[in-house]
Amino acid sequence: MEKISGAQALMKSLLREGVDTIFGYPGGAIMPVYDALYDYKDSIRHVLVRHEQGAAHAAEGYSRLAGKPGVCMVTSGPGATNLVTGIADAMCDSIPIVCITGQVTEAALGTDAFQEAPIIGIVTPVTKWCYQITNAAEIPHIVAKAFHIANAGRKGPVLIDITKNAQFELCEYDDSVQTVKLKSRHDPYYQKKLQRAAALLNNAKRPYVLFGHGISLSKAENELAQFLEKGGLPAASTLLGLSSLPKSHPLHMGMLGMHGNYGPNKLTNKADVILAIGMRFDDRVTGKISAYAPQAKIIHVDIDYAELDKVIPAEVAIHADAKEFLAQLTPLIKHKNHSAWIAEFRKFDAEEKKVVTEAELYPKAGEITMAEVVRLVSEKTKGKAVIVADVGQHQMVAARYYCFENPDSYITSGGLGTMGFALPASIGAKIAGPKREVIAIIGDGSFQMTLQELGTIMQEKLSVKIIILNNRHLGMVRQWQEMFFEERYSFVHMENPNFNKIADGYSIPNELVQERKDLSPALDRMLSAKGSYLLDIMVERDENVFPMIPSGAAVDEIRLK
Repeated sequence: MEKISGAQALMKSLLREGVDTIFGYPGGAIMPVYDALYDYKDSIRHVLVRHEQGAAHAAEGYSRLAGKPGVCMVTSGPGATNLVTGIADAMCDSIPIVCITGQVTEAALGTDAFQEAPIIGIVTPVTKWCYQITNAAEIPHIVAKAFHIANAGRKGPVLIDITKNAQFELCEYDDSVQTVKLKSRHDPYYQKKLQRAAALLNNAKRPYVLFGHGISLSKAENELAQFLEKGGLPAASTLLGLSSLPKSHPLHMGMLGMHGNYGPNKLTNKADVILAIGMRFDDRVTGKISAYAPQAKIIHVDIDYAELDKVIPAEVAIHADAKEFLAQLTPLIKHKNHSAWIAEFRKFDAEEKKVVTEAELYPKAGEITMAEVVRLVSEKTKGKAVIVADVGQHQMVAARYYCFENPDSYITSGGLGTMGFALPASIGAKIAGPKREVIAIIGDGSFQMTLQELGTIMQEKLSVKIIILNNRHLGMVRQWQEMFFEERYSFVHMENPNFNKIADGYSIPNELVQERKDLSPALDRMLSAKGSYLLDIMVERDENVFPMIPSGAAVDEIRLK
């Protein structure tokens, strides 16, 4: 058997796992791998990001649309530590990414060598698994294991740290390497729990289904729709579950959570049976835990055993994959029509429309609103674009008012709430879905966290459409200071640069939109452009996002104003 270097073994191992794209940034401790990558330019696309955090977020965006782990690769020390935010983000939102970091030689470990950082110790709490390779012979097996762990069970990030000597060393490459499969936990009472869940739902007067990111991750969109339609069951989505059921579906009641819809939150505390599937009862969904659905019998289904009974005690706790569970549950569900119960949601919808929605979506005067921008984008793209939202008010407005019609259409940072996520994530999404329209919706604060990734868009010639909803503030923080800190606006006003001149510097066509009459034509020009395009849209400075559940309040204490 021919001997090859550890770096070459890594390339062969990545190809074996079906890797076609790497988001990365070279440096000293990963240079042997980059030298090997030079010979694989025809089979692996390398995307040179402008900051290592961008590599992790781009890998996340890629994973969300490709349906397989995204890969990022950086050098040791600051290169590795700059990945940490993206790794933590992927961990919170169960996004499978494989991170590869270079490391100083094994002999130099622990000596505070140049660009040495103890990355394994740093990322252990925010990865599913991490491992340091010091011997080239380990590479094929460890790479196989990493991809399996990232994609098995509850998906998430893994990291492989490879010392420089292991990249140079020669080893025999075995292409037939097999990884040990993770043992799945078997519940001997699963069938009984399945029957119990069906009985509870069949006998419920006010059943309610809450679905989250687990639907998308298990590709259970069709199973969810069939299940809801058979039982006539109203359903509401978490932030990351949004595009798993078309917004236009008659059983989609809207979004849960702090800035979710009025009815879905109010009626949580009226339902008699709640099926929560592929969601983890995040604090943004539950509000005050002691006041969360005390009247309901709760069925909780999650692929992560640790999430069951962690936050909200369940009447029936089921450890299962969402797709498999729904396929087995649906035959046990009776055909029903809960029209009177659904009508209660519609009454709250009408109230929300009257007090909040109508004025935001169709303002008669004043400055442009974030909501009207999102409404126009939704109408012009017929709800079929991929929206990549950053974090803040614009994220909530995009979630509330874009009418998602296709699966995997809303990509955002959920659990960690990472500002700066959207621009690099949109790069990964566009590369994974080149035929899909990818639109990044970003606040002026978030944009300045990672705007250097415009360079990546320029170099890769990507057709990413960028909308900056520019209110010259850190809008969400300003809203909280207005409502809960007696309007003491502490360091939330932003003096922004000229984003159009910055876009010019990156050769990205762009426009500044300040007047309502210019908004629709500018959006048309953006959407019809062949390549990338940036719109800096000046929106109302003091716009607040409602409804809102105040921090520490119960879900049914949601406020419309």
